Amino acid sequence: MPIFAINLSSIIISLTLSAPAVFAEVDPSLVGSRRAELEAQLKTYETQIDQYQNLILEKQKEADSLKRETDILNAEISKAKLEIKARTLNIQKLNSEIVQKSKNIDVLASDITDTKKTLTEFLRKVRQNDDSSILELAIIYGNVSTFFNELQSIDNLQASLQEAVAKLSNLKIAEENARNELEESRQEETELRALQELQKKFLEGREREKQKLIKETKGKESEYQKILKDKQKNAASIRSQLFLLIGSPSIPFEKALEYANFAEKATGVRPAFLLGLITEESNLGQNVGKGNWKVDLSHPRCAKQRTAFLRITSELGLDPDLMPVSKKAWYGYCGGAMGPAQFMPMTWWNPATNTGYKNLVAKYTDHNPPSPWDPKDAFVAAALLLKDNGAKAGNYNAEWTAAMKYLAGSNWNKKAYRFYGDDVMAIATKYQEQIDLLQGLAQR
Repeated sequence: MPIFAINLSSIIISLTLSAPAVFAEVDPSLVGSRRAELEAQLKTYETQIDQYQNLILEKQKEADSLKRETDILNAEISKAKLEIKARTLNIQKLNSEIVQKSKNIDVLASDITDTKKTLTEFLRKVRQNDDSSILELAIIYGNVSTFFNELQSIDNLQASLQEAVAKLSNLKIAEENARNELEESRQEETELRALQELQKKFLEGREREKQKLIKETKGKESEYQKILKDKQKNAASIRSQLFLLIGSPSIPFEKALEYANFAEKATGVRPAFLLGLITEESNLGQNVGKGNWKVDLSHPRCAKQRTAFLRITSELGLDPDLMPVSKKAWYGYCGGAMGPAQFMPMTWWNPATNTGYKNLVAKYTDHNPPSPWDPKDAFVAAALLLKDNGAKAGNYNAEWTAAMKYLAGSNWNKKAYRFYGDDVMAIATKYQEQIDLLQGLAQR
């Protein structure tokens, strides 16, 4: 998940959770005039903020409510740190158990080898005896009764050795299965620890902001508090709007809005929601990954993804070595997500079955073949997947759930992943505000 999304959500002042039933299309050419208007407003607010800051600095009185919120945040940060420590200890315990299981497997493998060698040598001697007649062997043993007792002992020993090999093999299989289960548990714990680290950093950022505000507003009178808060709220809102309207170097907001409008006609997915999701995934195409398929799809479990990636780049006439993909997470197996919408290769196209979203994207964009790195194709692909996940309903719960499924598939309802859906919806809310404002400009 791009860090950009967390930074953006931290400056959001208020959320408007209702979504219009009908999504009005806005002319992207209005973006430039709206941007200039916002810059002028921001300059005015920043001048006023400086004036009130000077008044507040004369007072120096701590804001009790702000201090209380900071104390709560500190407690949440301490709790998150303890949870991370607990997960780290559990991961260490799992690592130790995995090492012990691996040692057990090595010992059992050695025992199996030794037992098989003994059995092989035993069978070799038996075959030597098979070359002699029963009469010759009886003469060698000197006593017929002793000879037949020896034959029975040989049969019993052979059966025991074979039984020992089978038992050791079963034990080795059981230990391997146990080790695999431990490795899966370790992966799950490691993934959750990484998510908790992100949550802790987000809380720490909020705490620093509140500490800064406490310091700046210490001693100010209540009327100055209210006035400054309103000024800062308006300035932060304008900065957020400007940030959204700039877009990214890869996909300026004007083009992103154009693609979102196009995808909405094809799928019914709300443009602001689609913009929010692609911003969360890649900052409107700016962060499409710094990985390489040879490294980030190298794990054996990524074999199908690797094959699909090579077929996709080959069909597009692209050099796979030069195409950016997401790096594999340090707690996972496969990277390889492609383009602004961060589609995994097998989701984009499964060459073995000719399934995936590629063919449907081509139907709408007339790009044949479409490319996951092409912004228009990426927007349409993301909208199609979100539509299949229920986003077309247009309400908050439907869109939030669709975003979660976009991230985690069948694991979408895990509490540890909720931050992703919350981030997407917060960004979508800000985009919807901009679209509504631009629609108002068009009606003047």
